[in-house]
Amino acid sequence: MLTLLLLGTSGCHLCEDAEEVIATCLLDKNTVNIQMLDIAEAEQYQADFALYIPVLYHPESLSRLNWPFDDNKVQEFIMACDSLDH
Repeated sequence: MLTLLLLGTSGCHLCEDAEEVIATCLLDKNTVNIQMLDIAEAEQYQADFALYIPVLYHPESLSRLNWPFDDNKVQEFIMACDSLDH
C-alpha cells in the first residue's frame, strides 16, 4: 500500500482545503494511505516544509507536491509515487 504524508499544521485553512482535494481523489481508499502530520510536532520536517505547507509528501522517494494542487495533480502524484514503490 502506498503511504503519503500530508504535512500541515493545526488551524491552517489551506491545509484543510488540501485535505478536501485529496479526499475527493481517493476513490479507492484501500490503495493509498494518507497520514496527516502536523509539522509543529515533527521537527525533522519544519526546516524543509514550513514555508510550503500543505505538502503531499512521499517519504520513500522524497517526492513532494506543494500547494496549490488540484484533483488532477494529486492523481498524477499518486500514480508517480505508486510506480516508484513497485
